[in-house]
Amino acid sequence: MTTRTVPDWRRLVITVVMLAVSILFLMPFIWMLVTSFKIEKDVFVYPIQWIPRKWNAVANYKEVWFGDYPFYLYYWNSIKVSVLTTLISCTASALAAYGFSKIQFAAGRWLFMIVLVTYMIPGQAILIPQFILYRNIGLFDSHFGLIILGSFSVLGTFMLRQFFMGIHQEFIESAKIDGAGHPRIFSSIALPLVKPAVATYAILRFIWTWNDYQNPLIFLRSDRLFTIPLAMQKFTSLSGEFYSLIMAAAVSAIFPLLLIFIIGQKNVIAGIALGGVKG
Repeated sequence: MTTRTVPDWRRLVITVVMLAVSILFLMPFIWMLVTSFKIEKDVFVYPIQWIPRKWNAVANYKEVWFGDYPFYLYYWNSIKVSVLTTLISCTASALAAYGFSKIQFAAGRWLFMIVLVTYMIPGQAILIPQFILYRNIGLFDSHFGLIILGSFSVLGTFMLRQFFMGIHQEFIESAKIDGAGHPRIFSSIALPLVKPAVATYAILRFIWTWNDYQNPLIFLRSDRLFTIPLAMQKFTSLSGEFYSLIMAAAVSAIFPLLLIFIIGQKNVIAGIALGGVKG
């Protein structure tokens, strides 16, 4: 009986400690959310009012979403860029990963090594050539150009290639014997087997694109094309004295990321578990 109670006590202690640490990490986010509901003069009242005495949530969020710098426009821009970038990037990375892992061709390994070498080049080192190229071909200051920048990922190709390599070659050979070509094998056999990995990469790609500040800063000039990171920077500079509005804008900015993670966390866990399976 002793051997059963000791693990239970350990589990209880670990649970309590993890709960306390989780609350500690969540406190800044809770403060941000609560602050977005307050009137301005109550923001820095000490001790902290975790439940606002006077609620101003409707006015704060109305000013953020429909004020002089409407967040609904920047939201639409970020959603359009992030969703299209994610879809194209997942498709391109999955196709390239399948080709490098399951299609045997001359110099395939060397070509993959060249692709990996390009990942070692810092993004800042090619900003000026990219800027000149985009300006000359007419993609500067457009969402299409911004989408193209993030649609082809060496990291995504490498990540998905590792999962495709875990698929037994016997599945591929059996499909070939039955008359299936590589397009059919990819869509009907290989892709469903690595679906959790593709979903994991899609979540990461969406988050990276949504939070991207550098590329929109360099390649966008028109206010109407700004994404959420640029809008947050501009809104903060213009509303620096109104922290309740800044917190309302911050809550609005991170809400889609929390929603995406909550919806896709099962796929993330499944992708990690898939990566841990060998043979």
